[in-house]
Amino acid sequence: MSVILVTGSYDHEIRFWEAWSGICSRTIPRAAESGQVNRLAISSDKRFLAAAIHKKAYIYDIAAAPAAGPVAIFEGHNGNITALCFHSEGKWLATGSEDGTIRTWDLRGSPLHPNYDNEVPVNDVVVHPNQGELISCDQAGRIKQWDLSDNTCTHELTPGGDTPMSSISLASDGSCLVAGNVKGKCYVWKINDERSDLPRFQPVTMFQAHTKYLTRLLLSPDVKYLTTCSADTTAKVWSITPNYEFKHEKTLQGHQRWVWDCAFSADSAYLVTASSDHTARLWDMSTGETVRQYSGHQKAAVCCALHDGAG
Repeated sequence: MSVILVTGSYDHEIRFWEAWSGICSRTIPRAAESGQVNRLAISSDKRFLAAAIHKKAYIYDIAAAPAAGPVAIFEGHNGNITALCFHSEGKWLATGSEDGTIRTWDLRGSPLHPNYDNEVPVNDVVVHPNQGELISCDQAGRIKQWDLSDNTCTHELTPGGDTPMSSISLASDGSCLVAGNVKGKCYVWKINDERSDLPRFQPVTMFQAHTKYLTRLLLSPDVKYLTTCSADTTAKVWSITPNYEFKHEKTLQGHQRWVWDCAFSADSAYLVTASSDHTARLWDMSTGETVRQYSGHQKAAVCCALHDGAG
């Protein structure tokens, strides 16, 4: 399967789509399970789909028969799982939850490390490209770096006071971090080497991306663009200069309600968005136009994942 495009919804369904035709090719049956789908992630080798469903993380074999159930279920969180991301080689998964903890899971089933106690609800988690650190953001407006080797929080940032931070994104080369809060404001840091005399997180700029709630932001794989998603029914595209100046390039208009999530193609040329209007859309980044619409969910589509790179 060269292009894997998946959406999750408040209708409890997970749907796989043929990216170019817009046809739903597989719906994961969830008759025996309850709970809305909060987040999705695809492993880098395209073998597994991770789905955050209420308090559990489900792992599905992407190549399995359409009716196949999960190959693993990770239980332990006491609240909604709001974030999940794979280790680059797909060996483990990190999850963040409203219960105030971050957990890492070996794909063979056993927890890897003790929980990281964040004390307040976690809204997003990313794995640093060095695979030795996690970075999280939370409901108290904090951004934290967690060291996987000694299970500690090594850095903490609170750029917007106690305004909740809704989303973070880390450059694929580890060069910069972008965070967005619920008031639509974005903050950018250059990330310096721990061994240098410079601060680990060096603030470089901040800007107002939306006037309404910011739901998700994401740096493109080539780190030339940032996309921000919002309750204002749009996603916005920002170009990034080598000195970290962010310029508003396009507003992606077409969704009728909140835009909850987005995912880039491997070459940064296309973007998928998921919306409360029950649909997902594929956008051409060069024109800002909708190329395809994916319709079939009966309730809000709140998460999406796309993997069209090498497996």
